[in-house]
Amino acid sequence: MAIWFQAFDVAQLNARRENSLDDLLGITSSASGDDWLAATMPVDQRTRQPYGLLHGGASAVLAESLGSFGANLCVDPTKFQCVGQSLTASHVSSVTEGIVCGTARPKHLGRRSQVWQIEIRKSDETLICLATLTVAVLSAR
Repeated sequence: MAIWFQAFDVAQLNARRENSLDDLLGITSSASGDDWLAATMPVDQRTRQPYGLLHGGASAVLAESLGSFGANLCVDPTKFQCVGQSLTASHVSSVTEGIVCGTARPKHLGRRSQVWQIEIRKSDETLICLATLTVAVLSAR
């Protein structure tokens, strides 16, 4: 059974990324399932640190974006808005080029908070970052 409040498609998610940090870094929604979202990000001059590796901050942006999109897709947007409260990211491997893919899945969907786990992997499926995002579920403004 799907966890989403209403149906959506990847094109709608990508349209929401226009003129944002996600757009600047080349983050693109790529797929979704009943209880997960995925997005890709290039490893290039926008996302590498000075030593040539994917910047941990870029991985954090991908993780927070995926978790925030997921959280907001689980609530009625006329009544609620989800905002990030805490993000932890463990960088366990490095990558210097190509495209990474993040997948977000909820671990807790509560009335006042949600917790999302995000795995970011290289194209060969090697885990490079494991992140946890906690969001607050607020009344819509």
